[in-house]
Parts: sequence; structure tokens; C-alpha cells
Amino acid sequence: MNKDTYRSRNGGSWVNRVYGALRAQHGPQAWWPAEGRFEIMVGAILTQNTAWSNVEKAIANLKAAGMLDAGAILQAPDDELAQLIRPSGYFRIKARRLRKFCEWYTGLREYRNLRYWSTAKLRHALLGVYGVGPETADDILLYAFNRPVFVIDAYTRRIFARLGLIGGAEPYDEIRAEFERELGRQPGRMGEYHALIVQHGKLVCRPEPRCGACDLRAMCRFYKARRHSR
Repeated sequence: MNKDTYRSRNGGSWVNRVYGALRAQHGPQAWWPAEGRFEIMVGAILTQNTAWSNVEKAIANLKAAGMLDAGAILQAPDDELAQLIRPSGYFRIKARRLRKFCEWYTGLREYRNLRYWSTAKLRHALLGVYGVGPETADDILLYAFNRPVFVIDAYTRRIFARLGLIGGAEPYDEIRAEFERELGRQPGRMGEYHALIVQHGKLVCRPEPRCGACDLRAMCRFYKARRHSR
């Protein structure tokens, strides 16, 4: 990736220009939708390959059963845990991932100890947990630990590839590093930006885009090419 790609042809940062446009269109998002740090971690694991509405149902089941707790999850029978999180899909696989995460989390004395770890050390450790990939690790780091890391997901790749700012197939960490360089050490801004990207990807820049409803179209290469081809 050409690092200058992220700089506007008119000066300044495209990363920040897009943030401003998304914020103006969608308003504040106030993410992550959870009541506590551990709930954020559970949600980050369960949201893999499913819609957030399904995760909310699974988390509600865990709460109703008194099992939204690392110790309770570890003590629960496999079948019971799997059935509780069934709405999130791939529920047997996710039950194992959730259990492995809780083993790691409790083994390291949970947030009260992990909060003192450096971001690099904590990210490396998270990536060593069964079923935790870069996106899940960065969700946890950003929203549960308030660390200045940027989450790259399919919406980010789609939107910024259509804008012409990335190719779309670059390695995860390459794109992440560019966003972090532009945004600086501002976890609050990073969390809001990621939430805005998700909102825009769900409502506007969908697989079949709604370009007429998009406030980014004046700077979008995809929109310009589509308009000129008609």
C-alpha cells in the first residue's frame, strides 16, 4: 500500500475527512453496546460471522441463566453453554472458543491484572487464544481495555476500497497501522469511527450500495465510475 494513499489530494487526511462525513450523516454511535468489560469480550467472540442482533439474544440468554461471568462459563456443562449461545450461530464452535477464552482470562487474573499489560503484549497474548483472530483481539483491546488500536472488518475494506483509498486485499495489520498513524492515540475516536463504519456498511455501503443515500459519494471512486458508465 502506498502510504500517501491516505492523504487527500486537496491536503489533509482522507481518514479524517471520511470520519467527519460519516459522523455528520449518522451522528454519534456511543459503542460498544454492552454493560461491562466482560460482556464486551463475550460479544466480540460471539459476533464472529453473525449479525449483532443474534449476539444480543445469546448474551441475554447468558444473563438470564446467571452465566455472564467467566467462572460460571467454565463451570457450565458443554451442552448447556452451547444451547445458551445458540442464537449466535456456530454455537458449538463458539462455546469452545468462549470457554478457552475464559480459561485464559481467569488464568491471568482477569482485568485487574491484564489492565497493566502493554498494548503490544496484551494483543500478542490475545492472538494466542484459541479462536481469537486480529479483528476479535482488536475489538477487545479497543472497547474493553480502551487501547488505541483500530479494528479492521469487512465493512472497512468494502467502504475504503470503493472510495479508492485501499485495494481491499491488503494484510489486516497493514491497513490497521495506517488508520492508527492518522488517528493517533485516541481510543475514543477510534471506537466511534469503527462504529460509524459498521453503521454505514450496514445501511448505505452495502454489497449492493445505496449511493444516492451516501454522503461520501463526492469523494468516492466507485460512485464516480458507476455514474460515468451509465
